[in-house]
Amino acid sequence: MPRNMSFSLTTEQMRRREKTVTRRIGWAFLKAGDVLWAVEKAQGLKKGEKVKRICMIRVVSQRWEPLNSITKDDCVREGFPEMEPAQFVEMFCRANRWEPWKDVNRIEFEYL
Repeated sequence: MPRNMSFSLTTEQMRRREKTVTRRIGWAFLKAGDVLWAVEKAQGLKKGEKVKRICMIRVVSQRWEPLNSITKDDCVREGFPEMEPAQFVEMFCRANRWEPWKDVNRIEFEYL
């Protein structure tokens, strides 16, 4: 059974299949070829609330890199074409209580 990966901040980008890269704190166990369920929200569900699946994805590659090394091209691939790298880093740090120079797991995926 594939694991669930939450895309609560980018649900619409996932529905439109515009997002092909995600950055995560953790998920070190992933490897190319792993299949996952992209879901709206995986944790913090209220009593009776169910996981809402978006689609299935397959990991193409993953690597660790400093968050602040993101490029404009990867902002687009993350689903935020309007953002500059510094804006993306600020948003990510605010949402995840992270620091710009710390490593994150850059995960590239394809839709199934």
